[in-house]
Amino acid sequence: MPTSASSRHPIREAIGPNYSLDAMHAAQEQTWRAVEAIAARIVPGMRESEAQALGEEILAHHGMELDWHPLLVRFGPNTLKLFSEKSDGDPVLGEDDIFFIDMGPVFGGHEGDAGATYVTGKDPEMAACAKAARTLFDKVRKIWHKGDVGGIALYEAAAHEAHKMGWELNLEVKGHRVSDYPHRALPPGGKLGTFEDVPGAGLWILEIQIRHPTRLFGAFFEDLLA
Repeated sequence: MPTSASSRHPIREAIGPNYSLDAMHAAQEQTWRAVEAIAARIVPGMRESEAQALGEEILAHHGMELDWHPLLVRFGPNTLKLFSEKSDGDPVLGEDDIFFIDMGPVFGGHEGDAGATYVTGKDPEMAACAKAARTLFDKVRKIWHKGDVGGIALYEAAAHEAHKMGWELNLEVKGHRVSDYPHRALPPGGKLGTFEDVPGAGLWILEIQIRHPTRLFGAFFEDLLA
């Protein structure tokens, strides 16, 4: 089992003075509650910008202190976009559609980060894609739990598993560091997918983004390795 931040301090896993693994867990739990609350309010007929505004309102009601990265909601083909890319237009969510939520709020002085994909209607391939992103995350996390597997190897395993499952993994999405806020004031942690060492617990976000091999949609799932 990988060790926690309290016993590992390589430069890319540096933590701030207020870091607590319990506080990281608490921030992540609160983040997931907000993700689910937003997902429950997103319905067909809503524009992507409307869902974004609604999500920001819900986050404020959940006690978010600030966001260390902005909330992102993507509909339909925009689920293929990288975080750094702008959405194409302002699509309306359809009756048989797919969307994901990605957020990075601060709770209790620690950086939460969670994201998941949801579907409306009964499109079987969209439902399978949303489920596959979560399943692939779980497969890779189990590999990490066994220990002695570095971040680079984790993403190599993710690509291999995605291919076996019939999906394409976006290897431009490589995960990243989190800590007590602000982790960017610490020495650069970089991307999980470029980290040669075994990632410590409570420090890294594993991001999974896959796409359908022929249709214009994908799915996203991320959570804390802990």
